[in-house]
Amino acid sequence: MAVTPLAVHDLAAAVLGCVCQALDEAAAAVAEQPGCPCRACVVAGAPAWDGCSDPCGDDAGGQLTVHIARLFASPPTRFPEEDRDVRGVRGCAAAPLLAAELVVTLLRCAPTLDERGCPPSCEELEAAARVVHVDAVTVVNALLCCLPGTGARGRRFVLGPARILEPVGGCMGVEQRVTVALAGCAPCPGGESP
Repeated sequence: MAVTPLAVHDLAAAVLGCVCQALDEAAAAVAEQPGCPCRACVVAGAPAWDGCSDPCGDDAGGQLTVHIARLFASPPTRFPEEDRDVRGVRGCAAAPLLAAELVVTLLRCAPTLDERGCPPSCEELEAAARVVHVDAVTVVNALLCCLPGTGARGRRFVLGPARILEPVGGCMGVEQRVTVALAGCAPCPGGESP
């Protein structure tokens, strides 16, 4: 099976949709938990922290993005290792699997100094931490549930660590990495066989 030109982008879009739906479900199940931000998109490279306020008026606020950190060849029997074997010039045979490392980044508003310059209260800090902790678990659960169903025969994937993003510029959140195997290789240029 060949990897189509849109395979990586379609995977990123499917992950975005899955995580967004899971965030809305978490908001329905957990009191005071915001749902999927209205600013949710697939981006090229690490996202800009454009803002965490609520531009939609729906209290969800924040920013959800999915981007590809890297693409690399991986031997089918040693996924997710990077293939370091020297190959001949016939490109397709060099990459039995295409591996895509995706990064899900979810940003929410962080408590900041008030108009008098006083730091946020412990209650405000704990409420913000609770939102981020629920978000982190929700993103992990979404990937574990949805990724196997994104391919015709399921997908092999390795869930990386989740990283809590400390407050910067009024935003905080969670970053989750996942490496997904895409079987096959694209047809060789000029129709040559591998």
